[in-house]
Amino acid sequence: MIFRFLAAILAIGLLAGCTSQGIVAERSVMADNDAPYTLGSGDKLRVTVFGQPDLSGEFAVDGSGMVSMPLLKPVKAAGLSTEQLESELEAELGKTLLRNPSVSVQVSEFRPFFILGEIAKAGQYPYVNGMTVETAVAIAGGYTYRADRDVVRITRQKGNKVVEMNVAPTVVVKPGDTILVMERYF
Repeated sequence: MIFRFLAAILAIGLLAGCTSQGIVAERSVMADNDAPYTLGSGDKLRVTVFGQPDLSGEFAVDGSGMVSMPLLKPVKAAGLSTEQLESELEAELGKTLLRNPSVSVQVSEFRPFFILGEIAKAGQYPYVNGMTVETAVAIAGGYTYRADRDVVRITRQKGNKVVEMNVAPTVVVKPGDTILVMERYF
C-alpha cells in the first residue's frame, strides 16, 4: 500500500517536472530570440576592410570556428556576434598591417538547419531568417500522418553546451538547430 502511494507521488512529480521543464525551456527559447546572433561553423561572412579591397571578401567559418583571411592568422569567430568579430579583426589588422582599420562583418549565408522525424523529407535545409518550426516543417514537405503537431524537440548549441528543448511549433528556429518531429501516441 505504501509502495503504491510512493510510486504514485513519484509519477506525479516526474510528470509535473516534464510539464514545467517544457514551459521553462520555451520561455528560454523566446528570450534567446532577443539575443544577438552568434556565429558558428557553416556561416558565410562578407567582410569589408574599408580602403583595402584585397583584404575584403567572402569568408566561411570553418569546422573549428575560425575565419581565415589573407595576411592574417585564423581568427576565432564561433560564439561571437558580428560586432565582436569586427572588433577582433580590427585589433588583429591594427597589430600587423594597418593603422586604425575599419572593418564591417555581415552574415551573407546562415548555416543550415536540420529536421528529422515524422516529416515527409528529413534532411538539411538552408536557413531562412525569422523561420518558425511550422515553416521548417513546410520546407521539409509537411508532417506525416503520425506526427505530433503540438510539441517538437529542438537541439541547439548554446555557448559550449548543447541544449534540448520541447517547444511549440510557433517557436523561431535558429541557424544550426536540429528539429525532431516526434510520433504522437494516439
